Amino acid sequence: MTDPIASPKTAPKSATETQVQFLKKKQHSHTLRMGIPKEITFQENRVPLSPSAVGYLVGLGHEIIIQAGCGLAANFSDHSYSENGAIVTDNVRDVYLSDVVLKIDPPTLEELGFMKPGQLLISALQINQLDGLLLKQLLDKKIHAMAYEFIEDESGALPLIRAMSEIAGTASIMIAAEYLNNTHIGKGELLGGFAGVPPTQVVILGAGAVGEFATKAATGLGANVKIFDNDVYRLRRLQKTFGHHLYTSTLQPQTLQSAVQRADVLIGAYSGKHHRSPVVVTKEMIASMKPNSVVIDVAIDRGGNFETSQLTSHENPVFKKYDVIHYCVPNIPSRVSRTASYALSNLFTPMLEEIVTQGGFSEALKINRGLRRGTYMYKGSLTNKQLAQKFGLPFKDLDLMVGIFS
Repeated sequence: MTDPIASPKTAPKSATETQVQFLKKKQHSHTLRMGIPKEITFQENRVPLSPSAVGYLVGLGHEIIIQAGCGLAANFSDHSYSENGAIVTDNVRDVYLSDVVLKIDPPTLEELGFMKPGQLLISALQINQLDGLLLKQLLDKKIHAMAYEFIEDESGALPLIRAMSEIAGTASIMIAAEYLNNTHIGKGELLGGFAGVPPTQVVILGAGAVGEFATKAATGLGANVKIFDNDVYRLRRLQKTFGHHLYTSTLQPQTLQSAVQRADVLIGAYSGKHHRSPVVVTKEMIASMKPNSVVIDVAIDRGGNFETSQLTSHENPVFKKYDVIHYCVPNIPSRVSRTASYALSNLFTPMLEEIVTQGGFSEALKINRGLRRGTYMYKGSLTNKQLAQKFGLPFKDLDLMVGIFS
């Protein structure tokens, strides 16, 4: 199978010609046709590339085709994309005929029907919600597929997930501030600290990126923050970042219950070590909270941290249980879709440029371990062991497939 975005190969006739060929390759001697469809998944408002990023890639000689309206939910107009050189079309089939299809959410079965063998699909995988039929059709079409939530940087971190977690953490405190005030059935309090007024008591479960940025936002407003996690290394790192005045603790039931009872705001961002987020706050703990306190279950995407959590939407985001305001909307970054889209765009753009600069997807896989970690399907074979085990399908080692033997 041919590489969907591989460089053309010609036999050089001299050393000089060889050097010229190399330089042309590094300067994007071939063009990449990339398609960005409009997201049809419920509550998905983000778009993978901003108009300015499209302009940059078009300036390098690539062709980008965008489905009309794909950026409207993030306040990017079709005109702003066309001004930056994108081809804007109402025909979704044209978008899916590109060499590379770039999406936020996984394709639906209907969208997959538009795709062709040999294309590169870059999207989320959402392994816990993945439909086996969808996976089989991807395999049948021999599509190269990369899950951006598994792509690693040079340090082994997950940059795209980190960015969305940082946004979710900051946004969770902003949401809590909204629902504490009188406008949103709250107790009429200003989140933070004010001279002569006791500071807001914020309890955060989870010391990962969400917890870190929630802590940053809350302490920046003057709130009193307590953070819980069973990973002592993470707790130490946060204490080093914010100072020893930050209260940290492991998830000891009595200590946690006491903190929850006094909390004005409770943020659930504890992922645990399994696919489903653990329930660490019982309904009895929630019932003990002060009336009109606010709980925000950021972990609702993976089941939630609170026993009282129930999935809500951006249109109807809250409900009351035991006189406590519950916000349980999944995909919080989609609430601030413009900011989230810029963050995604800043990460996707250099990644796409690197793939082209290296001479195509196959060559980039040989060089970039982080891209290999994100690739779960290559040349019609499943290259993610976890997926293969879950669906009982054959697995092939991607390192061996691209020629890496150590």
